[in-house]
Amino acid sequence: MSAQTDMKPLSEYTATQLIDLLQAREVSAAEVTRSCLDSIAQHEDDIHAWVYLDPELALKQAEEADRKLASGQAGKLCGVPVGVKDIFNTTDMPTQMGSPIWKDFTPGNDARVVHYLRMADAVILGKTVTAEFAVHAPGLTCNPHHLDYIPGTSSSGSAAATAAHMVPLALGTQTAGSIIRPASYCGVYGFKPSFGLVPRTAMLKTTDSLDTVGMFARSVDDLALLFETIRVHGIDFPIAHEALNDPARRSIGNRSWRVGLLQGPKWDCAESYAQQALIQFGHRLSKVPGLEVEDIVLPASFQQAHEIHTTIYDRALAYYFKEEFVAQTLVSSIMYDIVQRGNQVSLEQYRQAVEAQTALAHELDDILSQRYDIIVDLSTGGEALKGLDSCDRPDNCLIWTLCGVPTMNLPVFTGPNELPFGAQIYSRRYNDYLLLAFARHLQAHGVIDNNTALPAFKA
Repeated sequence: MSAQTDMKPLSEYTATQLIDLLQAREVSAAEVTRSCLDSIAQHEDDIHAWVYLDPELALKQAEEADRKLASGQAGKLCGVPVGVKDIFNTTDMPTQMGSPIWKDFTPGNDARVVHYLRMADAVILGKTVTAEFAVHAPGLTCNPHHLDYIPGTSSSGSAAATAAHMVPLALGTQTAGSIIRPASYCGVYGFKPSFGLVPRTAMLKTTDSLDTVGMFARSVDDLALLFETIRVHGIDFPIAHEALNDPARRSIGNRSWRVGLLQGPKWDCAESYAQQALIQFGHRLSKVPGLEVEDIVLPASFQQAHEIHTTIYDRALAYYFKEEFVAQTLVSSIMYDIVQRGNQVSLEQYRQAVEAQTALAHELDDILSQRYDIIVDLSTGGEALKGLDSCDRPDNCLIWTLCGVPTMNLPVFTGPNELPFGAQIYSRRYNDYLLLAFARHLQAHGVIDNNTALPAFKA
């Protein structure tokens, strides 16, 4: 069936490109899946992106996808392999959440987003590595650009698998920076939608007002495709339905894009080469047709964002993991430290922090609605750090998570060790389609690529 002319492995195609080939019946879903499995077999021993793989199960799904393609009953992701972070329930695979106490646990149901993927006829390729309970402890995954460097936590397996062309799409989650940061370090596109737009049913929850489901891909079109597949739809979700269908939130019309270039609040924690890269990126954007770019300084209130986030995060983890803490079944010292801090947070302190979160979100919404369509920031303070047990530099990712806005990593920079890192763009909450439209505008003018290259796999 395969009628490819360039002989490029199918694993190197984006999801959007694969869908065109699959629907034209130029390739089969089984061929696509085998190519991804071949890529995994070639690189997994070095990268350790996967915690569970069942090639036979994956190929069985692919064969069913081929039957649907042949009958004309295919869903929008029919035959496209997807990696799933190992905190989402899967009826036919274990869900272990990075914890040995949940080893081999099979919940018997699918998370809502996994259900949506199956309804779209995607191939659930396997479960990707996460940190213990999706927190901060480093996992086994290596950065595919250089195996001695961190890939970012806690969606490290999904980011690395996408970067290494093991899978075109993968699910992740972000409570602080766990989508944007690994996307930055691994050199792929990462998208954290607005808080609440993607359902969190039947998945690990750590922080009720912060946890957000998102995704990794190698192109903006792929992000848009996966977002449309897994987000909530319909009038049963009235706020999201109204906002996402508001034309003013999807397009700027005929005027220019209003873009703010941000230095801070954690600007001083960024490497000098990263600071210079963002400044130069701002100059480049100012020359793109249809963009009006200016520097922006956020109000002093945003300097408190990290403290607010820490209070909410620590107290929530202390609540959700109190039994494991008492029983001493947690593994990483990081988890014990967080729970101990959280136990010291009073109910009143937690309540005040949640109120401060709401106030900060409203303040950012006012700034964006009145002055800017898009704000551009650093995704991370530089390229990945050497040593898999390294701690990340402070950055601004958690501020935008705290405020619930959609944010995306653009893989546009290279550090002194020839490792990637990214620029982060974000927009007003529920302006997710506007953010995607801006990224497509940059792609149309050659600022970003429509597929990320295969990493070097340096050792």
